[in-house]
Amino acid sequence: MNIRERSEEQEYKILSPLAAKSRDAVRDREEEACEFRTAFQRDRDRIIHSKAFRRLKHKTQVYISPGDHYRMRMTHSLEAAQISRTIARGLMLNEDLTEAIALAHDVGHTPFGHAGEDALREVLGHFAHNEQSLRVVEYLERGGQGLNLTAEVKDGIVNHTGGKKPFTCEGNIVRIGDRIAYLCHDYDDGIRAGMIKTTDLPDGVTKVLGSNPSMMITVMVADMIKSSGVKGEIRLSTRVQKAMDEFRDFMFSNIYNSKQLEDERRKAKYVIRKLYDYFTANPGALPQEFIEREDLWGLQTTIVDYVAGLTDSYAIALFEKLFVPVGRVIIS
Repeated sequence: MNIRERSEEQEYKILSPLAAKSRDAVRDREEEACEFRTAFQRDRDRIIHSKAFRRLKHKTQVYISPGDHYRMRMTHSLEAAQISRTIARGLMLNEDLTEAIALAHDVGHTPFGHAGEDALREVLGHFAHNEQSLRVVEYLERGGQGLNLTAEVKDGIVNHTGGKKPFTCEGNIVRIGDRIAYLCHDYDDGIRAGMIKTTDLPDGVTKVLGSNPSMMITVMVADMIKSSGVKGEIRLSTRVQKAMDEFRDFMFSNIYNSKQLEDERRKAKYVIRKLYDYFTANPGALPQEFIEREDLWGLQTTIVDYVAGLTDSYAIALFEKLFVPVGRVIIS
């Protein structure tokens, strides 16, 4: 028995009957098993080593070019993974699967956070970052070969948001863990930015969750572990769910859709739209690897893949290169 087989055996002995088991994981393309890593561990490693994951360190969470102490999309993904793993451990579910889903759930996010996503949606009629995240891991990574992740991880990625729930308990943990993470750390960043104060929180939130970000995470994580049923229902209690919903409404009103960030959102959307329009008119200006994909995916999808994959800093630099004249001093 090798190390992987021993780990797979331990999953059956230790984990809940409701947990997804690595031995049962399914891939689109069969491949030789690793001697020491389970299928979900390999997925996690492939995600961490992917270009799309590395780019997240330069993609906005809420604030555009915010400074060193604010969250970016990568730090959000790491915090979501930590929160989700804690819940998975408490429920005796598969931590490796949970972590892999959480780390990859946002790899399809655009530059400039949801402002960039909104810009592409306005141009295309439909664009969703969870669907793009699935597209990244399934088709775009490794030069168009994809990462060949397990069905369990891919399902958790595409269904971490939206109307359809994941088919694994682990995927449903990430679905809620992601929300816990972004609400609490965006609240923390909002205080740091001077946009809100702890005293601004509604009473219904502070009475249940408190007002300290760390305390709020602890309350929701503990409640989720205690409230999730033995039949596989991953949930918060009615009381805590109501407080979270009120907290989310507060964050949308005071941070995500606030007038203070409206001008930055407008500029971000303008950059995305201009880049999309430029490459639509000048497809030959795309990088060669994307030009080669046009016959396979079509021009529009190819441009979306390129623009959505840009980091904030590169999108701004590219916009300046294409649209901002370079001033020269002429000495007579």
